[in-house]
Amino acid sequence: MPPARLRFLFLNLGHAYTHLFLLLYPTVVLVLEVELQRDYGELLLPSTAGFVAFAAGTLPAGWLGDRWSKPGLLGIMFLGLGAGALLTSLASTPWELAGGLMVIGLFASIYHPVGIAMVVEEAGAVGRALGVNGVWGNMGVAAAPLIAGVLGTWWSWRAAFAVPGVLAIVTGLAFLLLIRNQAAGGARPAPRAARPASPALVRRVFLFVALASLFGGLVFSVMTVALPKMLAEGLGGGGADGGGGALFAGTLAAGIFAISAFAQLATGRAVDRMAPRGLMLALTGGQLILFVLLAQSFGWPLLLLGFLVMPLVFGEIPVHDAMVAHYGAAEWRGRIYAVKYVLSLGISAAAVPLVAWLYSPGAAGGNGFVWLYIALAIAAALVAAASLLLPGRKEAARVA
Repeated sequence: MPPARLRFLFLNLGHAYTHLFLLLYPTVVLVLEVELQRDYGELLLPSTAGFVAFAAGTLPAGWLGDRWSKPGLLGIMFLGLGAGALLTSLASTPWELAGGLMVIGLFASIYHPVGIAMVVEEAGAVGRALGVNGVWGNMGVAAAPLIAGVLGTWWSWRAAFAVPGVLAIVTGLAFLLLIRNQAAGGARPAPRAARPASPALVRRVFLFVALASLFGGLVFSVMTVALPKMLAEGLGGGGADGGGGALFAGTLAAGIFAISAFAQLATGRAVDRMAPRGLMLALTGGQLILFVLLAQSFGWPLLLLGFLVMPLVFGEIPVHDAMVAHYGAAEWRGRIYAVKYVLSLGISAAAVPLVAWLYSPGAAGGNGFVWLYIALAIAAALVAAASLLLPGRKEAARVA
């Protein structure tokens, strides 16, 4: 395999691992809920530590990536994810669980400011490369409930962390060997320059990125955390049958996430070819409508609506990242991505408490997330309003 393609493969694996490791626990909770006979909201709370660390480490990672070595940090990320997962698998108290998940979150925070900047620097068609990379990231999202459900049901919840942990360490060692060999073999491509635009347009674009990172990040985080429980309860599992409920809900969630991930290929290509304002309005307007419908749905319609809304949620991400790639100065790009992701990942730390707070067990019809869907509809509306700041077709054509 050519060196550039091999590097891109490891960049994609890094994106997949980041989301995989962060989202193992929300499905493991469905096993622990029955094993420990504890409340879902209470058991979910230790994962807050992981999401807080995920956000807190982003700015330092972006700064180090611009000042030191992006490839070196990516190798450290793989090894740290593996170590954190192994620590979590040994936990026996809520505090130990929180500590292990915090380690996972801290090392996972490296990827977005470092890995996404590397994708942009080495890509030809930025939107297409971000779309492919986004599919891998969301395949990690999809794999998390499936891996946690299968290993938690057929082996133990500890295996759901230990097995991926070993895999991450092996991957990290292979990547470090790769970059050592490539360092001896020649120079890397120069970073891509920013698209020429007026200062006013750049300010508008980055205001959009900030607002979309906050409210779009909240929607993404809430849906990826809560979907296994939404399906388990709404479709009759509810965790009542123990591991079977976790496996059932995890498999359904994995299927929805996996199919939805390919929306990023379409939106990644689209952002290279069309005005971003219209694309974002279509994505966020669709979310708004579907969240309102979800708030009124019970049973199997939840599966259909979840399948429809997740491609729109996932499809936003390449648009946000492409705006930074097109309008951000190359020498600052790692730090710009760090600020973007500290906003989106910072708000993601609120996702777990928000899900726990707005979840209503025993709600009529089996839909305990009605108020959560209403909150998500409001967030989608705010991102749609922020999309009006983006260039329209004529303005985008002038700076193409």
